[in-house]
Amino acid sequence: MTESDDIAEIRRAVQALCAEFPGEYWREKDRDRAYPAEFVDALTTAGFLAALIPEEFGGSGLKLDAAAVIMEEIQSSGCNGASAHAQMYIMNTLLRYGSAEQKAAYLPGIADGSLRLQAFGVSEPTSGTDTLSLRTVAVRDGDDYVVNGQKIWTSRAEHSDLMLLLARTTAREAVKSKTEGLSIFLVDMRKAVGNGLTIKPIRTMMNHSTTEVFFDDLRIPASSLIGEEGKGFRYILSGMNAERVLIAAECIGDAKWFIRKATDYAKDRSVFARPIGQNQGVQFPIARCYAQMRAAELMVHHAAQVYDQGGNAGEEANMAKLLASEASWAAADMCVQTHGGFGFAEEYDVERKFREARLYTVAPISTNLILSYLAEHVLGLPRSY
Repeated sequence: MTESDDIAEIRRAVQALCAEFPGEYWREKDRDRAYPAEFVDALTTAGFLAALIPEEFGGSGLKLDAAAVIMEEIQSSGCNGASAHAQMYIMNTLLRYGSAEQKAAYLPGIADGSLRLQAFGVSEPTSGTDTLSLRTVAVRDGDDYVVNGQKIWTSRAEHSDLMLLLARTTAREAVKSKTEGLSIFLVDMRKAVGNGLTIKPIRTMMNHSTTEVFFDDLRIPASSLIGEEGKGFRYILSGMNAERVLIAAECIGDAKWFIRKATDYAKDRSVFARPIGQNQGVQFPIARCYAQMRAAELMVHHAAQVYDQGGNAGEEANMAKLLASEASWAAADMCVQTHGGFGFAEEYDVERKFREARLYTVAPISTNLILSYLAEHVLGLPRSY
């Protein structure tokens, strides 16, 4: 795959930045379950998190394909883009559907790092991926909306100034289509926390800075509404396609890291007076993971290009996420197996990356939901749920 000089330069720049954050840095954060604020600040200062923001607002004005390269290289360098990736895909909803006033008010601050847009309030304990069944409600009251409900898996909420929130503004019984009646809000968390918004951290198997968020009569100004009231689900789908492409790119980066790590170890590790990489039982799994990764990589870039061209990238984005997450997980398993006992040793970073990679066959959308989407919307099979 031939890349432009601009893309190649982006790769080199991200690699150089990530070299300043070696495995020791990430192991310490993992042990302490600490947010990698220094890494996120470095990405912000370098302008990488403002990649999709138009130049007129202080960003780089890049396409999604270029943003995908940024996230891929972060993972391929052994770092963890999950600490900041939401700002990339949340951005698309604000860029596509936000008003001129909202863009002028928020985008310059997000671009220069004075505002952090990391929290994405969609999933709920009772609905999960059944987004249309969410129960968080926002009721208009004069110049405000009053929000009540709960979100879960709202990662980075403790480290964000703004939250993109999906809430029901019209009861399901009062709309013609179940996709109507949901609205998107850009919530200023600096004003909300302690005034109707409560955040509770959730410990998980990886250091993901995820939380539960509770809304108790939280008042937000009507100007927080993005686009038209009741059209939020349509808006969020576009952002989700961007999210899936970027997460898929991260998975490609992880797969490359695992393959490179396993290859280097197989060359250097000698047992029975010969490098283990000389054995086909070690070679073949690495080679198969490489082939699987390369095929998925092509789909990721194809999906990004379809999105950038303004098309409906639902099919391509879902397939990219499916193939890339499975390639990443296969490479993770192979890497542990290649390292043997050392794959479980913290100092090799394999076990940390192994835990991180496992997430993406489940989130942000599970493999089974992607298969259901392809079966129904691409192949025309009966709806299964």
